[in-house]
Amino acid sequence: MDQRVFWVFASAVCLLSLTVHSSSGQTYPLTDEGGLGRVFDGIGGLSGGGATSRLLVNYAEPYRSQILDYLFKPNFGASLHILKVEIGGDAQTTDGTEPSHMHYENDENFFRGYEWWLMKEAKKRNPNITLIALPWAFPGWVGRGKNWPYDFPDVTAAYVVNWVIGAKKYHDLDIQYIGIWNERSFNSKYIKVLRNMLDSVGLTDVGIVAADGDWSVAKSLIADPHLNDSVQVIGAHYPGTTTVPEALTTKKKLWSSEDYSTFNDDVGGGCWARILNQNYVNGQMTATISWNLVASYYQELPFGRDGLMTAQEPWSGNYVVESPIWITAHSTQFTQPGWTYLQTVGHFAQGGSYVALTDGNGNLTVVIETMTHDHSICIRPPLPPFNVTSQNATFQLKGSFASIKELQVWRSHFDLKAKKHSLFEKLPPVKLVDGSFTLNLAEDEVYTLTTIRTGQKGSFPEPPPSARFPKAYKDNFDTRNPPFSEAPNFADQTGVFEYYINLTDPGPHTFTLRQVVTERPITWATDADQTVTVIGDYQWQNMMVTCDVFMENVQSGGVFVAARVDKGGQSVRSAKGVFFWVFADGSYKVTNDLAGQSVLAEGQSGTRPFDWHNLSLSVKGQSASGMLDGRQLWNVTGVSSPKNGWAAIGTHSFELAQFDNFNVLAE
Repeated sequence: MDQRVFWVFASAVCLLSLTVHSSSGQTYPLTDEGGLGRVFDGIGGLSGGGATSRLLVNYAEPYRSQILDYLFKPNFGASLHILKVEIGGDAQTTDGTEPSHMHYENDENFFRGYEWWLMKEAKKRNPNITLIALPWAFPGWVGRGKNWPYDFPDVTAAYVVNWVIGAKKYHDLDIQYIGIWNERSFNSKYIKVLRNMLDSVGLTDVGIVAADGDWSVAKSLIADPHLNDSVQVIGAHYPGTTTVPEALTTKKKLWSSEDYSTFNDDVGGGCWARILNQNYVNGQMTATISWNLVASYYQELPFGRDGLMTAQEPWSGNYVVESPIWITAHSTQFTQPGWTYLQTVGHFAQGGSYVALTDGNGNLTVVIETMTHDHSICIRPPLPPFNVTSQNATFQLKGSFASIKELQVWRSHFDLKAKKHSLFEKLPPVKLVDGSFTLNLAEDEVYTLTTIRTGQKGSFPEPPPSARFPKAYKDNFDTRNPPFSEAPNFADQTGVFEYYINLTDPGPHTFTLRQVVTERPITWATDADQTVTVIGDYQWQNMMVTCDVFMENVQSGGVFVAARVDKGGQSVRSAKGVFFWVFADGSYKVTNDLAGQSVLAEGQSGTRPFDWHNLSLSVKGQSASGMLDGRQLWNVTGVSSPKNGWAAIGTHSFELAQFDNFNVLAE
C-alpha cells in the first residue's frame, strides 16, 4: 500500500474509533446527577528542596523566557496552576543549598537567591498561579543551639512569617500557602503558633499545609480542634496515589504536595500521567505537585533530570521539552483551580483510569490514561503489579452534560518498543450520538476530551545544540549590581557563596565571592563539615584550577581549591577528589577527600588570615601539584581515584572567606 494512502487510512480508522459504538467493552457514565466530587486545586511544580532551578537563572535570552513559557504560560505548554518554592535555609536540601533571607538573627535580605525572581516570572505569565512556600531547612540560629527548629516555635514562626511579609513588601507576591517541614515529625504547637502569628499580622488568607510529609497529622487534627482549625490542607509526599481513612474523615483538602521525583524519560512521563489521574481516583487528592519543576542542576547530582523538563546547559542555551510537559498539558490546559471533579470517576475494566471535571457553567473535561505498569513506574513508592490491555470504552454523558454534541480531542501515545511517540496531538473532534461516544483505548495512551477549545501545543525554534561545559572558564566576580546573589554556574553544596563588595579594599579585590554561613544549619540532609561549591563538567579528568583566596578566621581559618570532586547533594559529605588546602596558621594540606582525612601531602605554607593568596592546583593522570603565590609548594603521584569530577572551592568549616579571580582550564 502506498505510504500516503496508508496514513490517510490510519487517520480515518483513528477518527472512526472515536465516533462508532462498539458492542463490546464497558459503558462509563459521566454525570453531575446526585452531586459533584471535590474541588480541584491544580497541578504544579516545585523549585527547591534543593537548588533544583540553580542553572535556569544563568540562561541567556530568549532561551530563558522560552523555558519559562513552556512551564507557566497558559495554553502553551505545561500551563502550571501551582508554583511551590523553597524558603532557603542556608543548608543542603537534596541537590544544593539555597540562601536564607536571614543568615543571622539580626540579618534580613529579601533579594538573595532566585526563587523571588522565579515566582515573579510565573506570575507574569499566569497572574492566577497559586504560590506555596516551604522551608526544608533553617539557619542554625533558629534552633538556639539545637539541630531542631521547633523547640522555640515563636522564633521559627517569626522567621517564616517574616519571609511571607517580605515576599509582599519587596516583590508584591501574595503567598497563599505555607508548608510545615516534616522530614522527622510534625509539631502541633508550632503549627498553632504559626497560625496565630499569621493571623495577628493580617495574613489570615495564608493557608497552612500540614504536615507536608505524610498522612499522620490527620489523627492529630481529629483529636485536637484547635490544631484542626489551624490547618487548611493535609499534604503528603509520594503517597502512591492512596490516602488513609483519617485524612478523609477530616474533610480537609488533600494534596500530594510533593510527588513524581522520577527521571524525565518516557517512563517518567508515564509515571506522571498515571499519578495525575489516580491521585484523585484512588486518594481523593485535588492537587499534585512535581518535584521538581525543571531539571536545572548538574545531572550527576542526586536525582539528575527529575524535572518536568530539562534545562541544565546555560552555557550552550540548550534545553529539552520532555514528555511530562505535554502530559501536564492534558490536564492543565483544559481545567482550572476551582473546577470540580465529578463523582463519576474511576478505573477502566481492563486497566487505566479516567477523571472528569466541570467548571459548573457547562464545560466538561475528561482525562484518560492507560499507562502500563512497566511504563509508568515512579521512583517511589514501590508500584504493585497491575495489568492494562487494549479495550473499548463507551462514555455516556448525563445530567447537565447530556446536551453536549461535540468534544475536542487531544491524544498522547507512548510507543516504547519503537521509541516513537506522539505527544499532545490534536485529533478531529468527536461527535456524540445521544450523549455517547466510544474510544478504542490502546496501552500507554493519554486522552483529553473537552468542551474547551483554547488548547495549544506551543513551540519555539529549536534551541542551540547541546554542548559540554567550556574547558576554559573564568570569573572575577566584578559585577556591581548582580541580578542574583550567586555567581553563574557555581552550585553551592554546603554553605552559601554570595557576591560581595569589600568596601575596605578598593583595590583589585573589591568584588569577590564570599562564603557567609558561620553556623551549621538545621537540615534533614547531611551537610558536610566543610563548605563547598562545585562548577564545570563532571567528566573532567585533567585540569588546572586557580583562585585568589582570603581567610577571615584568625585561628582556625582554612580554604581550598579542588579538582575531580565526585559527589554533591545529599552525598556531599563523602565527596572525594583532590583538595588543596591552606590554613590561617601557616600550614597546607592536600587530601583525597572533602573531609580531609585521606592526606596526600602536608607542610608549611606561610599563609595567614586577612591577606590575599593565589592557589593553583594542577591534576593530570595520577599526578597532582600545587602552587602558592606563584611558587610550587607540593607535588604528589599515585592519585588513582577519583578519575573525574567537578572543580570546586570551599572552606575548612562554616566560616567567612572570600574568593576572587577563579579560573579553570581543562584538557
